[in-house]
Amino acid sequence: MQTLTYEETVTAIENKRRFGNLKGVEISKIMLEQLGHPEKDLRIIHIAGTNGKGSVSAFLRSVFECAGLKTGMFTSPHLVDFRERIQVQGDMISKADTMRLGNRLLSMDFGVYPTMFDYCLAMALLYFKEQKCDVVILETGLGGTYDSTNACGVPDVTVIAKIGFDHMAILGDTLAKIAAEKAGIIKHGTALVLESQEKEAMDVLNKAAERADIKTTKVVNLNEIRILPQKDGKQCFSYAGHDAVTMKMLGVHQYENAVAAMLAAELFFEKYFAGKKNVPERKALQHAIREGIDRTQWMGRMELVSNDPFFLMDGAHNSNGVEALKKSLETMYPDEKFHFIMGVMADKDYGEMIRELLPLALDFKTVTVESERALQGEALADCIRAKGIPAEAYQNLADVLPDFSKSSAEKTVAFGSLYFIGEIEAFLQGKQ
Repeated sequence: MQTLTYEETVTAIENKRRFGNLKGVEISKIMLEQLGHPEKDLRIIHIAGTNGKGSVSAFLRSVFECAGLKTGMFTSPHLVDFRERIQVQGDMISKADTMRLGNRLLSMDFGVYPTMFDYCLAMALLYFKEQKCDVVILETGLGGTYDSTNACGVPDVTVIAKIGFDHMAILGDTLAKIAAEKAGIIKHGTALVLESQEKEAMDVLNKAAERADIKTTKVVNLNEIRILPQKDGKQCFSYAGHDAVTMKMLGVHQYENAVAAMLAAELFFEKYFAGKKNVPERKALQHAIREGIDRTQWMGRMELVSNDPFFLMDGAHNSNGVEALKKSLETMYPDEKFHFIMGVMADKDYGEMIRELLPLALDFKTVTVESERALQGEALADCIRAKGIPAEAYQNLADVLPDFSKSSAEKTVAFGSLYFIGEIEAFLQGKQ
């Protein structure tokens, strides 16, 4: 096979089918076997959930880096650059390594039909092994039980973030069914962290933990999260012995994501440093947790791009995510109304997403996302207008974004799809 350039390698991987001929976990097991099990000996934190798993991953990466651990992180989707998916110490995999590992994988006949996600995961694990990472954060792609990442053995710590309604055609049409898919990553020998859930979902998770004979489970207790006044524009909170923790990450939902990461980090430290000679003092690890939470930034998640004119964008792409966006806007900017920019996939519950934001909306501008799965902007605008709010469809991002050269008291918020947020990020960075 001819050696592909970096651009050709990424294109070849991105053009692979979205779903394979087998379940992702089955394909990845076969691939990892033929690759000599690069996942073996990696210390892994495995994260699933409908909303928040990317933020929990980002918090954990920052915490571990502050603790001096070499940290690999595998997340999806990427917003602007393919290489965002695979990072070590917060740095994306290089183009040379992407090309080298990508060519190796694409030249192999695994006897199955890997998807884009399968290739990305295999590349990540090979890279993390080469980099001798102390800890690897693996975010599931879709679900849990059959997800490709579930082929990576028993993780040190498992985290289940918020579970809600999304990908229902694949995961099921009830919270219990969706939770059962997410719970598939709970394995005997792991320590478990659960964010608060609806009773229907929590019952499923508790039963899965019981079946797996999980010895250590920590559940985020919302009643113990004490929200404090902001400090220097940062959100501030206290939780179970951690006083006045600050974070750049905005949004009321980030308090729980931060606490989930703090609990997961504490459980990982217990395992990682067990039996080691040079164990940091508890005070030093606590400082790393606080420092890590404070430093965390995560592109496209409640990202305040500009204060004047005000422009915020958030990757809320389902009704639960939009509910969190609404609560955050109401809390941070009480009695304000917003101009919304929306681009969404056709398979999302966009009617419910719109309904959530109607009380805060002045109007909507809609855009068709660059994806085969996208809902046409005009159809989205029609849906919004039918609910009694002004809406207009636009062809170009330049026509919907604020004029950043002019001061304005009005507030604009973009949301609807991570792919859409990625398009805006690329546009703002001059890459479109």
